[in-house]
Amino acid sequence: MLQITDLSVSFGADTLFKEGNIVFNSGNCYGIIGANGAGKSTLLKILAGEMEPTTGTVSKSENERMSVLKQDHYAYEDYTVLDTIVMGNERLYEIQCQKDALYAKEDFTEEDGILASELEAEYAELDGWNSESDAARLLQGLGLSDDLLYRQMSSLGEKEKVKILLCQALFGNPDIILLDEPTNGIDIASVNWLEEFLIDFPGTVIVVSHDRHFLNAVCTHIVDIDYGMIKLYIGNYEFWYDSSQLIQRMIKNQNKKKEDKIKELQTFIARFSANKSKSRQATSRKKLLEKIQIEQLPASSRRYPWVGFEMDREPGKEILTVEGISKTVDGVKLLNNVSFRVNRDDKIAFIGDNDLAPTILFRIIMGELEPDEGTFKWGSTVSTSYFPIDNSAYFSDGDLTILKWLEQYARDTTETYLRSFLGRMLFSQEEVFKPVRVLSGGEKVRCMLSRMMMFGSNVLVMDQPTNHLDLESITALNNGLIDFKGIVLFSCHDHEFVQTVANRIIEITPDGIRDKMCTYDEYLELV
Repeated sequence: MLQITDLSVSFGADTLFKEGNIVFNSGNCYGIIGANGAGKSTLLKILAGEMEPTTGTVSKSENERMSVLKQDHYAYEDYTVLDTIVMGNERLYEIQCQKDALYAKEDFTEEDGILASELEAEYAELDGWNSESDAARLLQGLGLSDDLLYRQMSSLGEKEKVKILLCQALFGNPDIILLDEPTNGIDIASVNWLEEFLIDFPGTVIVVSHDRHFLNAVCTHIVDIDYGMIKLYIGNYEFWYDSSQLIQRMIKNQNKKKEDKIKELQTFIARFSANKSKSRQATSRKKLLEKIQIEQLPASSRRYPWVGFEMDREPGKEILTVEGISKTVDGVKLLNNVSFRVNRDDKIAFIGDNDLAPTILFRIIMGELEPDEGTFKWGSTVSTSYFPIDNSAYFSDGDLTILKWLEQYARDTTETYLRSFLGRMLFSQEEVFKPVRVLSGGEKVRCMLSRMMMFGSNVLVMDQPTNHLDLESITALNNGLIDFKGIVLFSCHDHEFVQTVANRIIEITPDGIRDKMCTYDEYLELV
């Protein structure tokens, strides 16, 4: 059991949250959500003991072990993969080092023998003799070979290091696991394995994530940081989001009778209680949801952007034809004889093991790169808007204000017109006069979306558009692309985003492509 009591965090005159009181129990998974800057990662650091709160306390049972997902991917360069993973259980690794040092001594004394015996007993109690096989099992679960166990961390790539640090956090049967964005940088198969691991995990899991599908799959509770408060709600993210939206609508409609409100909420709760068959936690979730009281449902102060794309003209029959495109980058063949035809009403998600492959394909069809082989042709009625994975070139003049930056791309340069698009993306009042050099990654993405909404294009090409966005902005963009009547070609790591937007999946493989007219979940079942 982990507990926070009267927890508050302030930085100068700014208070992130105050008087937080929550008991985190075993067998539950808690998803921490909140707008960017609300204090999600700060709360995790406080729970991990890496940061002191302004007021209040964090307590846990003395015999419980906590494991934390480390964020520094280069902190273990001088260690082997096995040692790095075993370090997830600090005491086990400490004993291992002590044992090695003792047995390496030339003048092994009787006292050393007694100490070695004691260490061996504790080592066995901590299941140390199975540490190698346990580490190998975690590696395999995340799609890595156990041949890596005795490799140096410094010899591995970034993606491998991300997975190994995740193995470290999961190693050795901890009682409490703290995870900050655990799905970042790992493939879909690994995410699915992690979901299953956490669903089966008997201890306490506390996670921060922007992946809605992941939060829905693993969370039994949502910890919402809003209004400067920390509140606990039963249910997963989908339940929290839908109930918060329902509450907001009811608050706006004050003339609605209380009895009608209660009836609608009870119907809503019943629907979710009876429809939680996505995981093995279904029964426990249903019991939790049945205990919800109306007043326990959330109301949120968050502001959601509004994303909407309108076409100036309908596209004709010919959209895009790609024939035999191949491209090698830095000695790696990313595209191999890629051919496909885009049809009207297509919303295509491009996926693959190598994230660079869709990026290179998009850059080719948008005229930024030449293919080594093959051709492509856009239809004469097509107008395109492009969202690149790297938008730095668009913000090279850092002295421009947001308003002046958007003006570069506008047909109507009046301030009222420009503000109408910036306001949709939550840039209001004096914010539009901020220089673009001070913008965060998420703010730059929202600027790029404002720019795209002005164009009236009938084809959108978007490379990882959810990167840097908070949950509110991801949801708004998700809804905007669902409603868009034109064609979308995109890549994205967000499972929920791909599932709800795409009606066609093209997987880029070393041998070419695999092309299916179906949803993402249907595609995963096929392959």
